[in-house]
Amino acid sequence: MHRWPHKPIHHLEQPGPYIVTSATYRHLPLFEAPDRRTFLVEQLRALADRYGWRLEAWAVMPDHYHFVGHSPENPKTLARFINHLHGVTARHVNRLDGADKRQVWHQYWDRYLADERAFLTRLAYVLRNPVRHGLVADAAQYPWCSAREFLDRARPELVKIVRELKIEDVAVPDDFGSLRVA
Repeated sequence: MHRWPHKPIHHLEQPGPYIVTSATYRHLPLFEAPDRRTFLVEQLRALADRYGWRLEAWAVMPDHYHFVGHSPENPKTLARFINHLHGVTARHVNRLDGADKRQVWHQYWDRYLADERAFLTRLAYVLRNPVRHGLVADAAQYPWCSAREFLDRARPELVKIVRELKIEDVAVPDDFGSLRVA
């Protein structure tokens, strides 16, 4: 079976930790304004709670987001959760821009994190994403990322492990093929 990069297959067979990534259509920076990113973070956190997903880490950029979260017993709730998140946030930014029917989100990608190393490296990846994209020098200073919460709440030995993990080779597709705007 051919896998299309713009229509990822969602394998949600078992409960546990997942990484989820989504990008705006054509990677347009529709969440560049701080109040828009704040709205997206608020909706992500509220809807994760509503659908039973326990967020471990999240980062919201102007054109994409990532989160690591533990699913409820039925991980297939992810589709309803993401559809709800994308619907609410798309309507919000379209209303602000007067662009009623504009497509805001392209798709989302998920991956089950089968072992502790996969979990910890993706956690580190998400927590460092604002730095990776050159938005800040210290992710804890980026208000649309859970890095500050992680530093404040995690055990010191876990913080040390996550800080030392190499993330340069972590594969987290966030462009869904060649959809970037030139």
